[in-house]
Amino acid sequence: MITQLTGGLKGYISMHVSRVPDEYGYGVSFYSSVWSLLDTPLFAFQIGLPSTWIIPDNSDFEQPLCPPGTVARDNWPERGPYYRDVFQTIEGGLGYWCSTQFPAITPKYRINGTPNGYNHEISSPGWGFGSTTALNDDQVGIAQLSNRLIVPPDGITFKKNTNGEILGNAWMALPFTRPNDGPIAPTGDLCWTLFLNASNFRGPVAFWIPETWSRLSSGYRAIVGRGLDSRPGLMNGGAMEVNTVPYFESKDETGVRYSRIPKLNFPVNKDGITVLMQDVAMYSPESLFLDIKSWSEGASIPSGKFKQMSAWIPEVRSNPISFRQGSDNIPLTGFDNIVKTEIFGSPGSFSFGLHWNDPKSSGIFPEYYRQEGQNMVPISAGDIPDETELALQTFQPANVGKSYTSPQKNRDSWDRPGPRQGPFKVLLTDNSEVTYSWYRFIDQPALQKLGWSEEEKKRLQSLVENIHAEWPITRNYMPAPSSGALVELDPSLSVKPPKGLEFGYVPIVTSQCCIVS
Repeated sequence: MITQLTGGLKGYISMHVSRVPDEYGYGVSFYSSVWSLLDTPLFAFQIGLPSTWIIPDNSDFEQPLCPPGTVARDNWPERGPYYRDVFQTIEGGLGYWCSTQFPAITPKYRINGTPNGYNHEISSPGWGFGSTTALNDDQVGIAQLSNRLIVPPDGITFKKNTNGEILGNAWMALPFTRPNDGPIAPTGDLCWTLFLNASNFRGPVAFWIPETWSRLSSGYRAIVGRGLDSRPGLMNGGAMEVNTVPYFESKDETGVRYSRIPKLNFPVNKDGITVLMQDVAMYSPESLFLDIKSWSEGASIPSGKFKQMSAWIPEVRSNPISFRQGSDNIPLTGFDNIVKTEIFGSPGSFSFGLHWNDPKSSGIFPEYYRQEGQNMVPISAGDIPDETELALQTFQPANVGKSYTSPQKNRDSWDRPGPRQGPFKVLLTDNSEVTYSWYRFIDQPALQKLGWSEEEKKRLQSLVENIHAEWPITRNYMPAPSSGALVELDPSLSVKPPKGLEFGYVPIVTSQCCIVS
């Protein structure tokens, strides 16, 4: 028996996006492919499918953005002296994570971000990334906006047997709230709002509460106005981030090192191409921000559609596949003979992906490696010496984890004012059961400890009621894809508001647990 190790694959399959003009930091949209990377869920496995990172544009700021006491400032000196890329982030997307509690072959979509140098991460309207205990009142940061889609803490699930369909993602900075001077800290009006575009749901899902970003400045005045509540966002690229992958390692009778990672599957078209990410666009305030601002000041409600004439299409270039292995971070090389990154399409409709030299390879990433000099290079299964016993090994399957629970004590934010109807239960394609209740939008737990005035609450509640009434989930808000079929979200996540709660009420998850099949 060979001991299973961690660190079998570390690095990126990535592309670079050209520098975004200053006026186009108010939104980004793109499409990502959705497919089953694994044949079976595995223990200690984390790979993100194609997505991106958004950080506040602080390129003109030359002081440390992360104060002492943050994880980034105290532990990552290599990110200094300014800590611009780890100060605040919006990230997440499609993928598989070690913190997934209900493993599934099909990936999930998870919101994620950090407001404070990775002191904690936020992943849904109630929970953080990697924890099954609900966040404290001073840690929550995402508000449920849609009244037609449930957002489970373990991630948005998809229809079973998804294989290469695409999901539209967009983050748009919108002024739903107003700038204010407290009580937490001076706060801007940028509500970074997630839009999804799938075959059975289109529209806004949730938004980041601006106070989430400004809270850190309450004890560190140098960064007032430097968070994502006030600054345009930077998106510099897209990638599959490979974080935690198990592997086996062994030597032949002459002492040569060999290794094996899990089988990783990629969808491949007839031309030997895997499309990973496509149709990246950036947006100026004219795309939607100014329309929302005018509406909040008394103008008629806009359609919510992004104005394509106010979009900027960046130039993109692919980066070579870059992976390391093991505790000594030995480079993995020699992929170009099998598969390489490439940009496809034409200006205005670029796609980033993989080009397989042999389309008959079925898009299986190299599993076996042999050390040659200072590198590990891919080899075929037939080239593995029998004495290594690598071909006989089985990777440890993933286990079902803990249930996500809402607070058992100090439940004021959850119970006062509390839900109007519920609880209700749905069974998802990952065999988990989600319990949710219907809250008036402004009464949802994440919005209870912000110190907003009654006038501001009433104004925001009215805006959301109008969005629910006037923005259907069948409208194309972000631009339609240049090619490809839209993925179908898990039908169980689609909900219809109860009678009398059609507008201005949202489904808030209160727990998620496993149902044994």
